[in-house]
Amino acid sequence: MGNFLCIHGHFYQPPRENPWLESIEIQDSAYPYHDWNERITAECYSPNTASRNLDRDGRIMGIVSNYARISFNFGPTLLSWMEKYSVDTYRAILAADRQSIAWRSGHGAALAQVYNHIIMPLATLRDKRSQVRWGIRDFEYRFQRFPEGMWLAETAVDIETLEVLAEEGIKFTILAPRQAARVRKTGSNRWNDVSGSRIDPSRAYICPLPSGRDITLFFYDGPISQAVAFENLLGSGEKFAARLASGFSDNRAHSQLVNIATDGETYGHHHHFGEMALGHALDHIEGNGLARLTNYGEYLELNPAVHEVNIIENSSWSCIHGIERWRNNCGCNSGGNGGWSQEWRNPLRGALDWLSTELAENFEAGTSGYLRDPWTARDEYIEVLLDRSVENVAAFLFRHSLRPLDEDDGVAVLRLLEMQRHAMLMYTSCGWFFDELSGLETVQIIQYAGRAIQLAEKSGSKGIESAFLQRLALAPSNIPEYLNGAEIYARFVKPAMIDLIKVGAHYAVSSVFEEYGEETGIFSYRVYSEDFQLYHSGQMKLAVGRIFIRSSITRKSDRISFCTLYFGGHALNCGVRSFQGEEIYTAVKKEMVNAFNDSDFASIIRLMDSHFGMHNYSLKNLFRDEQRHILQFVIAGTLQEFEEKFTSLYENSRGLMWFLRETGMPVPHRFMNTAETALNLQLQKMFSAEFIDVVKLTELISEIRGWSVVVDKVALEFIVRKRLESAMSELLCNPDNRVLSDELILLLEAIAELPIEVNLWQAQNVFWEILQSSAADSQLDLKKRTYSSAARIESLKKLGQLLYFNIEVAMTVKGTA
Repeated sequence: MGNFLCIHGHFYQPPRENPWLESIEIQDSAYPYHDWNERITAECYSPNTASRNLDRDGRIMGIVSNYARISFNFGPTLLSWMEKYSVDTYRAILAADRQSIAWRSGHGAALAQVYNHIIMPLATLRDKRSQVRWGIRDFEYRFQRFPEGMWLAETAVDIETLEVLAEEGIKFTILAPRQAARVRKTGSNRWNDVSGSRIDPSRAYICPLPSGRDITLFFYDGPISQAVAFENLLGSGEKFAARLASGFSDNRAHSQLVNIATDGETYGHHHHFGEMALGHALDHIEGNGLARLTNYGEYLELNPAVHEVNIIENSSWSCIHGIERWRNNCGCNSGGNGGWSQEWRNPLRGALDWLSTELAENFEAGTSGYLRDPWTARDEYIEVLLDRSVENVAAFLFRHSLRPLDEDDGVAVLRLLEMQRHAMLMYTSCGWFFDELSGLETVQIIQYAGRAIQLAEKSGSKGIESAFLQRLALAPSNIPEYLNGAEIYARFVKPAMIDLIKVGAHYAVSSVFEEYGEETGIFSYRVYSEDFQLYHSGQMKLAVGRIFIRSSITRKSDRISFCTLYFGGHALNCGVRSFQGEEIYTAVKKEMVNAFNDSDFASIIRLMDSHFGMHNYSLKNLFRDEQRHILQFVIAGTLQEFEEKFTSLYENSRGLMWFLRETGMPVPHRFMNTAETALNLQLQKMFSAEFIDVVKLTELISEIRGWSVVVDKVALEFIVRKRLESAMSELLCNPDNRVLSDELILLLEAIAELPIEVNLWQAQNVFWEILQSSAADSQLDLKKRTYSSAARIESLKKLGQLLYFNIEVAMTVKGTA
């Protein structure tokens, strides 16, 4: 007998990738980060890899990963992003699972998840199987083991879903207490009604299935989970620990499991510093012997289920009406737009269901002459998503094809498989979760539908888009200007669609601003330069070239010729078309170059209209990230002029304005606006310079305070933090560099004077790593050191104090002092 505690975090973000570029474009609402995945990683996913153990004064005594001590699942599409864009966090999550295996009797903390978070009871059996198989294979690829458990999107469940899980070898899943219908002890004929969240969540249950299989179910503690998510329980680690401990009861005679489940983003994103409250609660419970920390797999091995349960089908954790939130106007919404309705949900579901059926028929017909079993190929297409190398794609096609496929055949098959991938992505649950049809998450799934339609029509299917839009038009928007789903499709989906010509246009436009090599990547495309000439005349530029483009996804390719005329500033004309042959290309190129050399720019425009027709492009047609990059370059000179004028106006006027203040006369607001701009610029430039003049910084801060200037905290914090993190990383590589160590101390002392709070999380992590390194190398080789052991220790202590460590405890724990 004993008390066990398992905290589960469901870490997930909806797929945000542009369906045509396979990458997330810049999202201004996530500023100062590039996108919301990056921002939430900084606020939650990364902090949970290194949670702080604080003393009573808030100073750090140690750093430990939360993930290894809890149960967790990450959405496969989120991990796919993280693998590319947040490598350290990704590796730390995988390492935490390995650590948990060592700690938890061979059972890992990580669970799998249905691939792209679709509501399983609303999916076809075929889609259910693909979602589970893709989720399992993605998990195996990343965690290098088979998953014991699998998280269901929104815990939405029906018997068919449980059958698929059991069929694929999944041992257990986690449900909400209100999803249990009745229970009985194994071998008993007497069922007890536990509907209405009355199930005892402190044990595991077997769910017998019609096929003769069974699956284990855990039901999380509803009240405690609710308190964590919505009742500010994470304001105190000790308060959190006490509430968790209250889940145990002296009236139970079995080994009790208190298990809770919430969105993982609760710990750091939804609740600032929630990861520290979690870490402290775990330390408190384990340190005081209140319970044994465990995960579901270990608990199940130690305490096999001896009770059976029947579920309430078509139920979930986030809709009290079952699963209606994802197909009807049931009343569940975010609560922020009281006058809106969600009447759009049912027509949207109907339109996508119709489209899915059409695409399935087209898939079977389109692959009939190519693949042995198209649906088996789709189930195994996850192997291509995990490795899109030429060799792996070729091996996949070879395994599944009826005969050897030439290049065009391979493109046709990959196009149809991608169509099916997007046919599943368009069912991502977040598309129905929120309040409005034109919301980001809903537009995203409609874009997936648009991509699937485009692929279907390129594969020979006709009329699908118009029939789909007729159905989508039945979905009403709450915003009058957007009317309905068809109008939203026209505004947000059609303009986003790209093809190889548009990729070529992006290359052609950007080629007058940056130098490309012989081969370059543009998101999910590879571009090979076959001929390129750039001519200059003052600020005017003419680029003429020929490129070969291949999609890394479908392998579709095209050879494209282009001409770009840049007038300076943001004025630019570009023509692009498929390559018409060497003779035509050479003639066009000659005409363009001759006209440019004669400064006959009007003729160039006429020639571009003649040769490229309607395929004319400008800076507006660039993909968003590159557009921002180039526009920053274009406006750099103008911004420099503004900065110099603001600074000059401030410097020339501040004496007079200070005198006005001393006499009691109000300072004109135009001067105050100028002062705010000038002083913020100076402050930001000071931390962007190679060396920071601490004396001047002190004077500048005093001046800012004197004028009561509002500091741009977001921009300054980001600049300062990146500067500090870069310096700390350099120290990690050169821990014996006395000069660097001293500069860091000065930098931290300067930061302490700023009227902002700088996020020191990453800098603290690096310092902790330096401490660990010092502990491992406690026998300092003075012959190889640039300064003495004692001086190094004192420098570490000073750095640690400035980074808010309880340095004596931290160094003792790691054996460095």
